[in-house]
Amino acid sequence: NKITANNSEIKMHDTNLLEDQPIAWTPTPDVIERAQLTKFMRQVGISTWDELYAYSINDVEKFTEEVTKFLDIKFDPPYAKLLDTSNGVEFPTWLGAANSPQRRGGAEVSQSPLTTHHSPLTAGLNITEMCLDRWQTDDMKDQPAVIWEGEDGASQILTYSELLEEVDSCSSGLRFRGLKKGDAIAIHLPMVIETVVALLAINRIGGIAVPVFSGYGVEAIASRINAVEAKALFTCKGFSRRGKFVDALSTTKQAVERCSTIEHVFVIGESIPPTKEESPFEGYDFLLDFDAAPSENEPTLAEDPLIILYTSGTTGKPKGIAHTHASFPIKAAQDMAFGTDVGKGTRISWYTDIGWMMGPWLIYGALINGATICIYDGAPDYPTPDRMWEFCAKHKVEVLGISPTLVRSLAAHEAEPPALAGGTTADAIAVERTETTSESAALPPAHAGGSAPAPHERHDLSQLRIFAATGEPWNPAPWWWLFEKVGNSKLPIINYSGGTEISGGILMGNPLLPQKPCSFPAPCPGMDVDILDENGQSVGPNEVGELVIKQPWIGMARGFWQEKERYLDTYWRRFKDIWVHGDFAMRDKDGHWFILGRSDDTLKVAGKRVGPAEVESLLVAHPLVTEAAVIGVPDELKGTAMVAFCVLSELGAVATGSSSIDEGRMKNDESSVKGNSSLITYHSSLETELKALVAKDMGKPLAPSKIHFVSALPKTRNAKVMRRVIRSAYLGEEPGDLSALENPKLVDEIRLANPDA
Repeated sequence: NKITANNSEIKMHDTNLLEDQPIAWTPTPDVIERAQLTKFMRQVGISTWDELYAYSINDVEKFTEEVTKFLDIKFDPPYAKLLDTSNGVEFPTWLGAANSPQRRGGAEVSQSPLTTHHSPLTAGLNITEMCLDRWQTDDMKDQPAVIWEGEDGASQILTYSELLEEVDSCSSGLRFRGLKKGDAIAIHLPMVIETVVALLAINRIGGIAVPVFSGYGVEAIASRINAVEAKALFTCKGFSRRGKFVDALSTTKQAVERCSTIEHVFVIGESIPPTKEESPFEGYDFLLDFDAAPSENEPTLAEDPLIILYTSGTTGKPKGIAHTHASFPIKAAQDMAFGTDVGKGTRISWYTDIGWMMGPWLIYGALINGATICIYDGAPDYPTPDRMWEFCAKHKVEVLGISPTLVRSLAAHEAEPPALAGGTTADAIAVERTETTSESAALPPAHAGGSAPAPHERHDLSQLRIFAATGEPWNPAPWWWLFEKVGNSKLPIINYSGGTEISGGILMGNPLLPQKPCSFPAPCPGMDVDILDENGQSVGPNEVGELVIKQPWIGMARGFWQEKERYLDTYWRRFKDIWVHGDFAMRDKDGHWFILGRSDDTLKVAGKRVGPAEVESLLVAHPLVTEAAVIGVPDELKGTAMVAFCVLSELGAVATGSSSIDEGRMKNDESSVKGNSSLITYHSSLETELKALVAKDMGKPLAPSKIHFVSALPKTRNAKVMRRVIRSAYLGEEPGDLSALENPKLVDEIRLANPDA
């Protein structure tokens, strides 16, 4: 029996994230046969998933060796021992070399002076060779390596041979400017082709790439540049978002003024003659005026620093995660191949930014696999709600990475609002919407003069075969919408969870395993994962505990940049020789995994541990609520009480007339909020209704003690809700680092919600 997102059975699941989820997707024989994971299993002589996973964690070294063979990673000189943990699992030695000093291609290879910890010399590897040089064959060199399209519809394609030529020219230009192996070079760019070229050119000369979010402000850019003592920076004049020009250059100039180590700034799309001799700004085109020189690829070691990726901190300064030529790219390529089934020629797109780990993940992973990177740079629903689907159809995207937040936004464009004329109560809106969706679930939204196709129905999406999602937990309604409406109940949604420190995933779906909504069918191969209680013991089915990793993996962070003790304190000192990731998780009775949220976000209310996602999923099941965040605050009776923050849908805003009030909040105009008695009455009624909704499912003690309605939730640019920032602001405490927030002004709105703070 087909289960739809509109019948009563799934509405029940909309109010319970974890229990009794049905199997939504099962792989067909042809999907299994074509899978890259199936090819790998044949390589190692294994026929079932359970056997493969056991093999991958029973001998991590052998498994990783087979992965490098599958990806055809060549080391020159080769390694003598792939994994050595004799100095402790926190800092294992990877790809240890047989001889020292080493010579590669006639040139001596020396350990970089900027490594994060002392380790022996390792095998030779410059990962750009695996991304570019090996694909210069008759059957691959003319295949698209990168397809880019901007918000205005302009597009560009580079083949593998053209990309190599651009990278070689750029790297020669960097050398001409005196940049060399071990130099840190920042990238402050949107997702454009030059971003790909810059990343690979930096790595090609042995430099260390330091991506920063394209939307960062002055302080965020300057703090990261100063932390790594960057010698150069790639930036651009600006870019378009929703048809408006974003001036990146002025921000960059202000940041560079605060950085004493910057010697060169390369500006995309500009030829900028220096106004003064000492000015570091010049046009990026200057770097491409050099003849390509493939022989100039810098000999580097597998464990030389490749990239420093910053994660946003909520207290203290951000963490700089150090990765090497053999860590981040190999793990990214493995997960991309095994999880999202990417191989030669696959067209993969991920809506991301170079400053989030998924940007470099997309670039390294796709190129190592011989795939095609499809980049869209712009707002995904501008100038029309079908913009993302138009892009996928035009460029024949096969694998689409998309966040749950973006799915909720795209789904909202396709909802059919009920008539509001004459005033409509919340109860009436809920009933009308329920009746409308249940009676006409298969029909496109009604428009004046007849019916029109929904945005996703306006384009040929037949090339799509996999959705993937990461960055935050799902709630069932948007998951089912993407699965049923866009994917026609035929395409898997590969859920993916890990982190910058992991180089990819801890848990991940794959084409071989059945999938439940919002869940992870299994860990990633090679990740020895468990869920432990507070005493370090494994928990049983449907029990909550800390997500941990019990053995090293190739992509593990090589530390925080020049902060060894902070790295150990963060991940290694809770349980001996075990990586504690900081997520609460559970497995159901069928072995499917669920992420409940960050463990320091998880609450203990009335003696019961509660994940914010559980309560938030109940709140967003209400037809007027699009997003919710739940925090814990001190309470004399319960110890901890829950406070929820809800964002109303456009439907709810229209029904309440609260759009002007939201504008008042954004301007910190407290009187505009407090002075509207009708809004206060309506919100009080809706608050009572939402509390009852949670109490009905989870019990009255676990209902939020207070619900606040806000214009938006504070999020990072990769769509993670910053609950710790919300809690700090609500309690009147210092919220910590806000540089990663998409809109820091929302913190002031949270403060206004608690006049007693």
